[in-house]
Formats: sequence, structure tokens, C-alpha cells
Amino acid sequence: MPLVPSDSPPPSPPTPVLGGPSPAGPAPMASPPEALNPPTHAPAAEGPSPQANAPEPLSLPLDPLAAVLSYLIPGLGQVYQGRIGKGLLFFAGLYGLFFYGMWMGQWRNVWIPDPADVQEVELLGWRLQGTAKAIYNRPQFGGQVWIGTAAWPAIMQYVNFDKDRKAGPVFGTFERCPTEEELNALQRDGNKRWDLGWVYTVIAGVLNMLVIYDALAGPMFREPPANPEKKDNENGTW
Repeated sequence: MPLVPSDSPPPSPPTPVLGGPSPAGPAPMASPPEALNPPTHAPAAEGPSPQANAPEPLSLPLDPLAAVLSYLIPGLGQVYQGRIGKGLLFFAGLYGLFFYGMWMGQWRNVWIPDPADVQEVELLGWRLQGTAKAIYNRPQFGGQVWIGTAAWPAIMQYVNFDKDRKAGPVFGTFERCPTEEELNALQRDGNKRWDLGWVYTVIAGVLNMLVIYDALAGPMFREPPANPEKKDNENGTW
């Protein structure tokens, strides 16, 4: 018999059951936060800290012999250590300054006075005598003596000084204490070069103290020598 159309509404789609599969297929999974917001910087690779790769400080032994040599002749200790260029530079510079100052003072500005001819000195309740009294009245020699052997004639002249003689043994009048008349003539008839000359000699002696220390403590490196093993690791070779 023929089918008669029904006025009832069409059946509704089945209601999905909680926990069951969806009729349209599985639901898309939520993306993790890292995928939505990727990091702007890659994580740093783990490795040794900069402190671990820092070079160890160099410890150089002291060289007293080189220091003594640089006291005797400026720069001689550096030459002994193999630093010939620096040694020759110190020798030429300091000796040139010292003897130029002596020339400006007419070769009469490096000496130790006779203690009998200088005024009495009382320091902290003690009356100075002998060499201490002489150096106190001529403090310039305290700086000049550090030039080394170039100032030793003044010591020999002081030890062998004799008022009755016009010249000392071996060195004659070189670095011998001048008489009061000679000093007055140098200051009266000369110019300011005489005073400036002994300043140069003192500066040369004080600078040689730094040269002595350089010879004692050894050379100073601006950068430590490169570590070959570390350099090979950086280049990827082992």
C-alpha cells in the first residue's frame, strides 16, 4: 500500500555521550604555551664558567743578582736577564741625565761634605755625628747615590778627604767636596744651571730605583701567554 507522509518532525541527531567519541571526529588538542609563545632567545649552552677558564696569575721568582747589577750600572741587570733593548735604554737614558746634570753644575754638584765644616745637627734629642751629619747637610746625595758606581767617587773622596790637599787620591777633584770659596764662586759667578744640574742628578738616581725593582721582580706582561690547549678546544680540534 502507498506510504502516507507523516506530519511528525524528523528525528533529532543523537546526543553525544560524555566521555565518548564525537560524531564529527576527535576534538583538536590544545597547543602548549611554549608553542604559542616561543622563546626569543635560545637557552645558553652549559659549559665551564669564565672563572674556570681564567688564566692563572704568573708568579715570577725574584732575581737579586739582576737587581744588584742594575744598581751598579743602570740597565745591566736587564741585559743579564736577556732584555737587552730595555737595558740599553735605561743605561743611555739615566746616565745621560746624570752626567748632563753634572755638566750643568760644572762637575761640582755631586759630593759629600766634611762633617767638620758643617753646622751641628740635633735630631729628636740626638746630636748627629760623622756620615749622618754630613748627609743631613747634603740630602741631595741620598738620591744621587742610587745611580750606582757613578756616585762612588764621592764616597771615596769623603773617606779620604784631607783639607791640606787640593785633590784626593785616584779621582783628583772629581766629586770632591768643594771649598766654601769655590761654592761661593759657583753660585755668584754662575747662573741657575748649577742648581738645576744637581736636580737632574737626583732625578736620575731616583729613577734608577725603579730600574732596580724592575730587575728584581722581573718583566711585566701585558697579557699572559695563550693556552694552546684552550685555543685548540675553541677551534674544535682535540
